[in-house]
Amino acid sequence: MKFRALLALVASGSLVAGCAATAAETNSASASTSAKPSKPEKTAFPSTYKAYPSTPTAITGVTIFDGEGGRIDNGTVFMSGGKIDSVGGPDTAIPADATILDGAGKYVTPGIIDVHSHLGDYPTPSVSAHSDGNEATSPVTPQVWAEHSVWPQDPGFSRAMANGGITALQILPGSANLFGGRSVTLKNMPSRTVQGMKFPGAPYGMKMACGENPKRVYGSRSRLPSTRMGNLALNRQTWIDAQEYRKKRNSAKPPKRDLGKETLAGVLDGDILVHNHCYRADELAQIIDMSKEFGYKVTAFHHAVESYKIADILAKEGICSAVWADWWGFKMEAYDAIPENAALLQKAGACVIIHSDDENQIQRLNQEAAKAQADGRAMGIEISDAQAIQWITLNPAKAMGIDRMTGSLKTGKMADVVLWNGDPLSVYARPEKVWIDGALMFDSGDPTRRPVSDFELGQPGEGDVK
Repeated sequence: MKFRALLALVASGSLVAGCAATAAETNSASASTSAKPSKPEKTAFPSTYKAYPSTPTAITGVTIFDGEGGRIDNGTVFMSGGKIDSVGGPDTAIPADATILDGAGKYVTPGIIDVHSHLGDYPTPSVSAHSDGNEATSPVTPQVWAEHSVWPQDPGFSRAMANGGITALQILPGSANLFGGRSVTLKNMPSRTVQGMKFPGAPYGMKMACGENPKRVYGSRSRLPSTRMGNLALNRQTWIDAQEYRKKRNSAKPPKRDLGKETLAGVLDGDILVHNHCYRADELAQIIDMSKEFGYKVTAFHHAVESYKIADILAKEGICSAVWADWWGFKMEAYDAIPENAALLQKAGACVIIHSDDENQIQRLNQEAAKAQADGRAMGIEISDAQAIQWITLNPAKAMGIDRMTGSLKTGKMADVVLWNGDPLSVYARPEKVWIDGALMFDSGDPTRRPVSDFELGQPGEGDVK
């Protein structure tokens, strides 16, 4: 289904991907407390997301990874009303009116979640006119919001669903700046607008960066910061200014509205979650100290190739590490990256997430998790398949503050579900079907259930190219 057709069908009251009737509004749930947001940030750009129609569906005889570290063989997953109704063994009750799918030899997981994506902000075709992910005009730009650059027609969204089972993702600004701006969490659903993709009830995030990127970008312009000590000095001064703004905000004479300081005050209030691009272990520790100085919490360190060196500290602080399986050596601060990073973090009891940061790798996070799992096993760290699946489902949901709503196959959560044609940790596995809020959005056997952008350039099996 092409995007222009989507526009016409939505405008006429119909829907894409073989769905009929008008979509029903999903129930907004409170944000997760795992990352400690007190409430979702109120915004002038509210979510208008609407779930597609769903029908009661049961998948039987399937191997289930529930996203919380559990496994059920010969299991049953039943979805109804857009929610997970029940998960259990072969004796799980199924209403007579449910559609039943035989899952023998197949696997079910929660929808895959990417905590670090730039889809829509750096869309395909990758031309300079589409490069909207980095406001590299100042090292401090908390006033910008990633959602204001998201192009909903990016073909990367539909490829991520079809090839990677992605049902939710966080879009972050780039990493040129110390303070890059607000991130946005999206449901991976076709929509005419980014507001129609915004995950209802998800808190905002704020992207920060440390290390080489900010000092290289701005040092090359002969301005602060040009060193790592310059990074920390400007970081700290920005937080001092934010604290003063926050104090005056509730006074008898509140200050003039400042979009950047509003975001920073939201972090200090606990409403906006901090996602910090950072590589070296010594810098991770310094950022933790800075967060304590100013009274905020780092939700997750992204890339974090040296997390293994301070795994015990990260476990104690409750900070997730969103890492690659094996990216290494592409710049100096990545030279101490090791493929056992994720496994060593898991062994220490720290939160592990496998992320993409790439429009292609987002299509195979299941394989990346399997690589990290295998590297751990090779050094004697036993990691179950169910634990490895948690790295790409519940753990990213926790870091994004949406784990009460999605991320695992738990009764009452959103029915964001992937049926795989084989073991999802196998290089041969592909999503066979993908449900979002119980609506069947992708079916490898049904061309009418494959949302495709107008800018899809003829990926095999998609688009109009023959």
